[in-house]
Amino acid sequence: MGTPFCSRYASLNFTHFPPSLAPAIQLTFNTTLRRRNGVVSSRMESTSISLSGDTSSTSVSATAAGGDTTTTGNNSTEESSITDTVVQYVVLRRDLIDTWPLGSVVTQGCHAAVAAIWSHKDDAVTLQYCSPSNIDSMHKVTLEVKGEAQILNLAEKLKAGGIAHKLWIEQPENIPTCLATKPYPKSLVSSFFKKLKLCK
Repeated sequence: MGTPFCSRYASLNFTHFPPSLAPAIQLTFNTTLRRRNGVVSSRMESTSISLSGDTSSTSVSATAAGGDTTTTGNNSTEESSITDTVVQYVVLRRDLIDTWPLGSVVTQGCHAAVAAIWSHKDDAVTLQYCSPSNIDSMHKVTLEVKGEAQILNLAEKLKAGGIAHKLWIEQPENIPTCLATKPYPKSLVSSFFKKLKLCK
């Protein structure tokens, strides 16, 4: 499986308070993602924001899996941010795009995407992807393969790589029409799709 994947998320946004009102603020919001043997898990870390005797100096310390980082500022609030876009990949068949009504192909993609998310509704990354703060800014990447053989091969490749996905089999025809992954940090899954074309 290779080296375990680890990504840290930390984003600090806060406002200065007079020491008399808020001498110390404790926040818990950093998420650490780890991928081991195809399993993605999350852990919440603690971040402390301490305000000194005057408001001219602010100390911010964030602890995450990779170690400790400390940022200090004078008359300014410094922000620490490590981001990895969470995406859902949807893969359609080019032969169906060329022969089926557009609405039918779009429907197939919707079926696969919803099924992949619902099947992993308790997954930490899925919950982040569908959270109220992110629901209006979801990222999806829609790609294409040539036909049935290619969609089946891709499904096997994802399965072997431990990437959770839904291969949609349209019934009653029993036709594999498309697939969708559950949401993942892009850097974790992009290599599985780098040879595929964007669907146009």
